[in-house]
Amino acid sequence: MMTITFKKLHPTFMAEVSPINLRELSDEASLEELRKGMTEYGVLVFKGQEFSLQDQLDFAQRLDGELHSKTSNSAVSKNRFGNDALTDISNVTQDGDIMAADDRRRMNNISNRIWHTDASFVDPAGRYSMLFARNIPPVRADTEFADMRAAYDALDEQTKETIANLHVRHSIVYSRHTMGFDFAEEEKAKLPGATQPLVKMIPGSARKGLYLASHADHVVEWPVPEGRLLLKELMEHATQPQFVHYHEWTLGDLVIWDNRTTMHRARPFDDKLYKRELTRVTTLDIAHV
Repeated sequence: MMTITFKKLHPTFMAEVSPINLRELSDEASLEELRKGMTEYGVLVFKGQEFSLQDQLDFAQRLDGELHSKTSNSAVSKNRFGNDALTDISNVTQDGDIMAADDRRRMNNISNRIWHTDASFVDPAGRYSMLFARNIPPVRADTEFADMRAAYDALDEQTKETIANLHVRHSIVYSRHTMGFDFAEEEKAKLPGATQPLVKMIPGSARKGLYLASHADHVVEWPVPEGRLLLKELMEHATQPQFVHYHEWTLGDLVIWDNRTTMHRARPFDDKLYKRELTRVTTLDIAHV
């Protein structure tokens, strides 16, 4: 087992991991140290990685098992990598050119700029997302993260009691519709949505966290208007500056976040001028055997 250390990046979450070649990391003791780091910090940053597409898939499976593939991108367009477990977080076409301003995939991806958690709209939901920087523009194009456990801790006791046993229906069809993007009927059939608890506690941690996303449509147990108001208020609470930190991308960065304890959003840049190419692999929240 190699020595792995974590440098905290924010008072409540996020850490940068000491230099490590993840392509060659395979011993279970080291992988378990990374899982413990994920439980403690929620977001881990690894610098200087050199991943092929297959390397990224292989590492994700070594670390956390089964992969998520039912993404909105897979519903609306052909995957340019030939594998729907590799989500193309980019502004380029199949031919590698910058997308046109009205490209349908670009219109779909604009919603990545609002707060969300990956794969909350499937069951089982997403656990770890692993985003790798393959081509970075010469301007800032950060990703922001929100600490949902710190946000939960800061709630008053009455609110914690009120939301303790509530469930939320998550739908990417709903979240995209709120941004003016609508799926075709055959696309909607691939993305039926899922019901999730509003408060989550992950195994190995005694801390609870809010489980929110732009995909959160309504509270199952409440009338729709009241439930949506609650979700809006909780979202505003959870994304206050004291719960948020950013990652400024450099080439070769791999950032892993726990979708059960964080939200994230992309920050804008001139995507009609500069290329930005990242690939994401997300694992499913299935118990380790």
